Amino acid sequence: MISLNFGKSKDGLLPAVVQEYKTGEVLMLAYINKLAWDKTLETGKAHYWSRSRNTLWLKGETSGHIQLIHDIFVDCDEDTVVFKVEQLGGAACHTGHRSCFYRQVKGDKLVAEKEKVFNPEDVYGK
Repeated sequence: MISLNFGKSKDGLLPAVVQEYKTGEVLMLAYINKLAWDKTLETGKAHYWSRSRNTLWLKGETSGHIQLIHDIFVDCDEDTVVFKVEQLGGAACHTGHRSCFYRQVKGDKLVAEKEKVFNPEDVYGK
């Protein structure tokens, strides 16, 4: 197994930049620990560590918007990864947008630049 430098951060979490494999569009930033890393390598599906829930998280487990791994790149310090994924279901963001980076700074405001792909209330019941 490929080992990353999880000991470099005091909480054992490393950043994972997630990009659409065909276009390079940045979909999200998440965090992985050794368990999430091992599950990702084992299954070919993106797994992360949820800092808010303090638990392992298979992306799309609730929404069905799974991320299939196409390529993984590791930085020179082995403490950051880039997941190149196929985003099933069309959206990576829990807000219903394709990318978590759907807002742009314009002056002193954040302006949504893209339409939602799904209604989060329909998917998550919130």
